Amino acid sequence: MEGGQKTKSRMCCICNLRRPALKRPKTLEQICRECFYVVFEEEIHKVIVDNNLFKPGERIAIGASGGKDSTVLAYVMSELNQRYNYGLDLFLLSVDEGITGYRDDSLETVKRNEVQYGLPLKVVSYKDLYGWTMDEIVKMIGLKNNCTFCGVFRRQALDRGAALLKVDKLATGHNADDIAETVLLNILRGDIARLSRCTSIITGEDGPIPRCKPFKYTYEKEIVMYAYFKKLDYFSTECIYSPNAYRGFAREFIKDLERIRPRAILDIIKSGEDFRIAASTKMPEQGTCQRCGYISSQKWCKACVLLEGLNRGLPKLGIGRTRGVNQERQKDDQKVGVKNIQSKPCGSLDF
Repeated sequence: MEGGQKTKSRMCCICNLRRPALKRPKTLEQICRECFYVVFEEEIHKVIVDNNLFKPGERIAIGASGGKDSTVLAYVMSELNQRYNYGLDLFLLSVDEGITGYRDDSLETVKRNEVQYGLPLKVVSYKDLYGWTMDEIVKMIGLKNNCTFCGVFRRQALDRGAALLKVDKLATGHNADDIAETVLLNILRGDIARLSRCTSIITGEDGPIPRCKPFKYTYEKEIVMYAYFKKLDYFSTECIYSPNAYRGFAREFIKDLERIRPRAILDIIKSGEDFRIAASTKMPEQGTCQRCGYISSQKWCKACVLLEGLNRGLPKLGIGRTRGVNQERQKDDQKVGVKNIQSKPCGSLDF
């Protein structure tokens, strides 16, 4: 009898038919591969349905970098779309930042995914949009603030690419770990006003193209396991310019907490969701950039400010507080005329 109980305890805790292949990082359940596939996909389906992320007939762009998150998102979205008849038209959207030895290789992975999943691919590049590659920007600015440029340009590039595809929404592969990191970073920076927005599963509803995060409650480790067991084709090398990024320190702290208590990731997200912003906290009002027409809370969007600094040979112009930037821009306006500056497009693609 004891032997029988011992044998039974070694079976998958869900089906009790097969031997477990892994212990789920989120729940610590020991389950087999087949059951893992089912619970992983069903949890994402539940998130999509419970939050009304999509509507039948919508065109959805999937932000595809070639990494594990976006590759698994593309695969699972394609599977669920067929299984549950979402009625969605899916597209892959990639941004070529111009990082030799990193993005050029990862884009080859995305191109293979295009064939493997039968999803049309659109690629937009920093060079076409802004006239600069990240390699050129790093050569000018150095490694200290390069992630600021890349993050700002990538967000706008995704929106511009989505506009070219004429999609209704943009789905990104941001997972639970990413969102917990962002909550922590906003607290560390004192940016409490962004807390409610960073935990939202749909953002940008007041803009041209909303973004959604089907992986909001999905652990990074489980995404890696799913990709490994499914033998999905993805690119796993880290960006060569990001090892010293501030976010990396928050990421390590989150990983330490997860090792001690796996539930910590979801609890941090819950804390961010439950924050109540004081009435005295001023939220930025969304408007339109007077230079490129992109959504912005300032006269010029952050991308245009950074781009102006690069083009003038003053790459640190848009780094840090915006007051100095505004003063510099006002002086520049007085010298050459506001109309002349604003007539210069931010990029070569219309938005």
